[in-house]
Amino acid sequence: MKQEVTIFYTDDDQEDIAFFKEIVSLINSDLSVVTQCNGKELLHTLDNPPPHPYVIYLDLNMPGLNGFDVLKKMRESHNSKSLPVVVFSTSSDEQTIQKSWDMGANYYLPKTGLFDQLKKSIEHTLNINWNSFNADRSNFVYNY
Repeated sequence: MKQEVTIFYTDDDQEDIAFFKEIVSLINSDLSVVTQCNGKELLHTLDNPPPHPYVIYLDLNMPGLNGFDVLKKMRESHNSKSLPVVVFSTSSDEQTIQKSWDMGANYYLPKTGLFDQLKKSIEHTLNINWNSFNADRSNFVYNY
C-alpha cells in the first residue's frame, strides 16, 4: 500500500494557496496539500496531529504571526523542531534569505509569477529527500 505524503502550505493569500494546490496536483496527484491561512493556524495544526507533514511551505509576509515568528516557535517546539521548512516568499533580498537561514529554515524558494518557473521550482523542492538533505549556503536558495 502506498503511503500518502502530506504537504503543509501556510499563506494568507488565497490566490497563492489555490495556485500552489493546482501546481502540486499537476506534479503528483498522490500528494495531499493541507493549507493554513496564518501562522497561528499552522502552529495549532502542528500541535494537534494528524496529519503529519512531510514538508512545510511557509510564507513570510503574513499578518499576526509572520513566517519568521512561526519558524522561531517551530524550532523551539519539541514536536516541530526537525520538520523541513521551505520558506516560500516574494521577498528575495539577501537579508531576508540570511535571516531565514539563521532561524533554521531548510530551504528558500522565491515566489515567481511565471507558472512554468513556479511549477519547476516546486517540483524541485518536492524531489528533495528531506530525510537526508543538508542545506548549506550554496544549495539553500532555489535559483531560477
